[in-house]
Amino acid sequence: MSVKNRKYGILNILDIYIIRKLLATFLLAIGLIILIVIIFDLSEKLDDFIYNQAPVKGLIFDYYLNFVPYFVNLFGHLFFFISVVFVCSKLAARTETVAVLSSGISFARFLWPFILTSVLIGLSNVWLSNIVIPKVNKPRLEFEKTYYRNPYHNQFYNIHIQTQPQIQIYVQHYNNQTCTAYKFTQELIKDRHIVRKTSAEKIVYDSLSKDWIMYNYHIRDINGKRETVTTGNEKHIDIGLLPHEFNLNQIKTEVLDYSQLNATIEREKLKGSSIVEELKVEKYQRLLNPIAYIILTIIGVSLSSRKTRGGIGLSLALGIMLAFSLIMMMKLTKVFATNGTLPPVLAVILPLVIYSIIAGVLVLKAPK
Repeated sequence: MSVKNRKYGILNILDIYIIRKLLATFLLAIGLIILIVIIFDLSEKLDDFIYNQAPVKGLIFDYYLNFVPYFVNLFGHLFFFISVVFVCSKLAARTETVAVLSSGISFARFLWPFILTSVLIGLSNVWLSNIVIPKVNKPRLEFEKTYYRNPYHNQFYNIHIQTQPQIQIYVQHYNNQTCTAYKFTQELIKDRHIVRKTSAEKIVYDSLSKDWIMYNYHIRDINGKRETVTTGNEKHIDIGLLPHEFNLNQIKTEVLDYSQLNATIEREKLKGSSIVEELKVEKYQRLLNPIAYIILTIIGVSLSSRKTRGGIGLSLALGIMLAFSLIMMMKLTKVFATNGTLPPVLAVILPLVIYSIIAGVLVLKAPK
């Protein structure tokens, strides 16, 4: 192999050395923190697991084994960033970075193995987020619901749902335990006019007939100036909804793969749901996560490639502060998007753009 190839090949000895160190540090760091988190989680929930007689096999394979990819995906970018800072600081402390840059290799070429690894980890994050984790989350959440956490209670009032383009449904309150909706109203609209309005004191889901039963109902059929009113004590009705679909704010995005998430967004749009923006933010975050890995990697290498007397402490502290500030900004812009202040795609891209600029500035100030 020529000197030129050793310096500028797609993968040379230095690249492989850095990639191996980076992956080993990342796996060690994420493995240790997962072990600590599992111990703390088990100590907190052990009494409930014992009281509810949770099976040991289910605890290991359905709950904690499926917890690992979920946790890796949730905090992977932070621990990968810490791994980048640690590895790069070690190289700088042993003056290996100085030797590499002094040999004629540019800082951009020195960045190459770090960026390549971040892209690979980021793409695996996309695969985990959109395909793997939704599948493994189902048994994990079901186990948690059965043996630890009580079923959710819907406390939301004034629920508006559009089941079809011409049908609007309103309930004042819905009880998910009894599958009962109170103060029910259904409006059929044609040419911007209400042609039928059905109201009832309450409707209850009948699991045998797979439809709903109205109690103390009134049906008004309107044809121009003519109006027909039908009343009764009890009547079956098909409202085009299943009981769980009243739980507008109980959709668990962590069990939805990419295609299911898109289908849910379209369905909630039709209903006029208030969580559409939140679902869109979740979709864009799943797709754009690799960019955050790359940005944090560039920031980490730029901060820690210079040899300092204080060792890796200062670089690590400053890097973690920047990483946490990026995470906080992502959460903040998500809140703005959920409240309708920012478009969802802008809420996801804006923090990445800001920290891309910070990364660019740090690269310019990095040792060459």
